[in-house]
Amino acid sequence: METNPHVLRDLIHLALIEDIGDGDHSSLSSVPATAMKKARLLVKQDGILAGVEVALVILEETAELYNHPKAKVEVFIQDGARIKVGDIVLTIEASAQLILKAERLLLNIMQRMSGIATYAREMVDIIGDLPVKLLDTRKTTPNFRLFEKMATKIGGAVNHRMGLYDMIMLKDNHVDYAGGIEAAITNARNYLKENGKNLRIEIETRNLAEVDEVLRVGQVDIIMLDNFSLADMREAVKRINGRFETEASGNITEKTLRAVAETGIDSISSGALTHQIQSLDLSLKAF
Repeated sequence: METNPHVLRDLIHLALIEDIGDGDHSSLSSVPATAMKKARLLVKQDGILAGVEVALVILEETAELYNHPKAKVEVFIQDGARIKVGDIVLTIEASAQLILKAERLLLNIMQRMSGIATYAREMVDIIGDLPVKLLDTRKTTPNFRLFEKMATKIGGAVNHRMGLYDMIMLKDNHVDYAGGIEAAITNARNYLKENGKNLRIEIETRNLAEVDEVLRVGQVDIIMLDNFSLADMREAVKRINGRFETEASGNITEKTLRAVAETGIDSISSGALTHQIQSLDLSLKAF
C-alpha cells in the first residue's frame, strides 16, 4: 500500500498491520466475535495528557480495517489537560476483539505522546514569562515524527521544521561542504530562485566570527547560535541587533533553559523534548 508519512491515518494503518499481521490470534481464540464489552483509560501517573484525538482515529481505523462495528467513545479529559493518578480519560464500548486489537497501539502512542507533552510543559513553564519560543527539532523517532510533533505542541512548545523539505537549514556540514558561509548562502539563494521555491533559510554558526560573516553576507532569515557560551550568546544577540531572528541550540535541557532564554534570544530549540523523555503510565482496563 502507498502511504503518506504526514497523514495520521496512514501511519496508524501501518502500525495496526505491523502488530496484527494475519490476525490477533489471542483474541480470536478466546473471545467470541459477537461479544460487546467496555473499557476505560486510566491515569497511573501525573502529567499532561496527549493523544486523545489520535486514540479516536485508532479506534475508527481498527473498526474499518477489521470490519468491526464502530466503537462508542465517551471522552472526559481532553488533550493538553493536567491529569493525576486515578483519573479516567475516556471509556470505550465496542466489540471486545476491536478493543483488544487497538489496546496496545493506543497505549503505546498515548503514553509516549503524554510523556513528551509533560516534559514540554515543564520546559515551557520555566520560560513562560519571557518573550522566547521553545522549538522542537528533527531528533524524533523514525515514522513517529508526526505524533511527537503533535505532542510537543500540545505541551506548549512550537513546531520547528517538520523535515528536510519545508525549510533550508544550513548546518555546519553544509557550510563546510559548500566551501564556507558565503558560498552556502549564495548557493541556497540561487537554488530557491532557480526552482521557484519560497523557503526560509536558517544558518548555523559556531562562534562569533561566523556570526559576523553571516551579518556581512545577509540573505538569511534566522541565525542559529550552536553551543555558544552564555557570554558569547549575549554578544551575538547584541551584534545581530534584530536584523535576523535568532535561535539557540545545543544540549539545552531544563537545567540550562532559563539562562539561555535570558540572553535575549528569540527562540530555543531542544532535541531533549522528543529524545530524552519517559512515557507516562496509562492503562486500558475492562469494566
